[in-house]
Amino acid sequence: METIIKNLEDKSVKTISVLKEDLNTVRAGRANPALLDKIMVNYYGMPTPLKNISNVSVPDPRTLLISPFDPKSIGEIEKAINIANIGINPSNDGKCIRLVIPQVTEERRKELTKTVKKMGEDAKVAVRNLRRDANEKLKKMEKDHEITEDDLKKALEKVDKAVEKSIKGIDEVIAAKDKEIMEV
Repeated sequence: METIIKNLEDKSVKTISVLKEDLNTVRAGRANPALLDKIMVNYYGMPTPLKNISNVSVPDPRTLLISPFDPKSIGEIEKAINIANIGINPSNDGKCIRLVIPQVTEERRKELTKTVKKMGEDAKVAVRNLRRDANEKLKKMEKDHEITEDDLKKALEKVDKAVEKSIKGIDEVIAAKDKEIMEV
């Protein structure tokens, strides 16, 4: 019974961390190296994460500077950024690539907040599915006479509290990202 609840809590924490990672890739008008986390570069015939073959720094709030470890890979990095379609044109000076993050328009900010809210809602659905699975396992245990009816009731309350806590955490993450997006 405790393992079911612990499993639910662990998976809920993972769901929130995945949500945070996904939100980092949403461009909010401020330079954030996490924006490039999902970009894969064709490096000597192998798809390689950009962060494994270069150093990404933030020289100022609106600029990302990509310094490849191997200067020969600069063309492939530039191509990968264009293919990733992140809405930023790379400028190549032969040694490094600069990405100047454009100012986000008010209309685009509103679209981004809708996207962020949808991502949050998807995370909540995932947590609710975890609750349903945990509840089914607990009810099966009670049906098989592994636990008593009172134990089932207590366990279901613990499951609900864990889910409420996770959903509150998701709401906080979404609110923080919305605030970041709406900052001018």
